[in-house]
Amino acid sequence: MRLQKLLAAAGLGSRREIEEWIAAGRVALAGRIAKLGDRAAPGEAITLDGRALSLPRPTTAAPRLLMYHKPVGEIVSRHDPGGRPSVFDKLPPLRGAKWIAIGRLDLTTSGLLLFTDNGDVANRLMHPRYGFEREYRVRVLGKVDAEARRRMLEGVELDGQRARFARLEELPGERDEAANRWYRVVLTEGRYREVRRVIEAVGLKVSRLMRVRFGPLGLPRELPAGQWVELGSSQLDRLLQASARKEA
Repeated sequence: MRLQKLLAAAGLGSRREIEEWIAAGRVALAGRIAKLGDRAAPGEAITLDGRALSLPRPTTAAPRLLMYHKPVGEIVSRHDPGGRPSVFDKLPPLRGAKWIAIGRLDLTTSGLLLFTDNGDVANRLMHPRYGFEREYRVRVLGKVDAEARRRMLEGVELDGQRARFARLEELPGERDEAANRWYRVVLTEGRYREVRRVIEAVGLKVSRLMRVRFGPLGLPRELPAGQWVELGSSQLDRLLQASARKEA
């Protein structure tokens, strides 16, 4: 089995994340620095940053999937020199694996965040080619006029690449005050701080941002911030079937 697939199947990270470790020379296989394309078996000596990895033998256990309602102020990282609270602090413990975040939300963004213990599942759900919709409720300081709306739907340049919203709709009756308006935004990719950066590119400012849907899964109204719920196999199947349809 390819090394990155083996480590992902063991729940050590997403396949893309592990490929980055290998490319950076952080992974060794049988005493030598591993390279992309290497193949390995669970019993082989594999280290990450000099630390031996103990890989569980492959099992037929079904992948697990959690939905977490992330509050503002938590980071999507296991370690933070500043000591800020992490979303991983709230998740149930795992034996022989770790929870992998399916995408990220920044410190000041709240809402739906998915986790799995299976690296292959994480890789599939995060891969850009499947184009899973991400839906947000966003409060904008200032009014989105026709020109700003056109630019956000047609695309603005971010880091040399075009970024655009698939849909942008004002939410009627959702104004906090005259200066702030709520909008529904839908994306089909998950680039870093993309919603905020697209809106800032047209001269507006985000004052609140919340993700409410990933693909076919919506954030339940009854799930409080800071709480998680384990999803059933039927909900995971809905995600995987949606990715299969996009691949066809």
